[in-house]
Amino acid sequence: VQLQASGGGMVQAGGSLRLSCAASGRPFSSYAMGWFRQAPGKEREFVAAISWSGGSTYYADSVKGRFTISRDNAKNTVYLQMNSLKPEDTAVYYCAADRRHKASNYGLGDPPGYWGQGTLVTVSS
Repeated sequence: VQLQASGGGMVQAGGSLRLSCAASGRPFSSYAMGWFRQAPGKEREFVAAISWSGGSTYYADSVKGRFTISRDNAKNTVYLQMNSLKPEDTAVYYCAADRRHKASNYGLGDPPGYWGQGTLVTVSS
């Protein structure tokens, strides 16, 4: 599967952005999807994940209540709605997918195997 993320940009603290990730190459609905991010000088970290059906979602504690992951299997796209953004949310955001690794495990040291290019999100104070 090929993944193409978009929607990054610069926003002031408290603002919102919506990231999109378009998938191609394989039946999208069979993949659990996730978002990860990497800030300058830091390791990549889990942000959110969603099961293949969209029925289950998982979030890092740092984004719970502010970010929402969703998917539209008809459009082969996964989204990350980011509200109440903070300067510490500044990072390159990556979407990722896997058919064998469960979405519930993405934040538990079992990351997906397919990755897209990143999209930069910059939150100014």
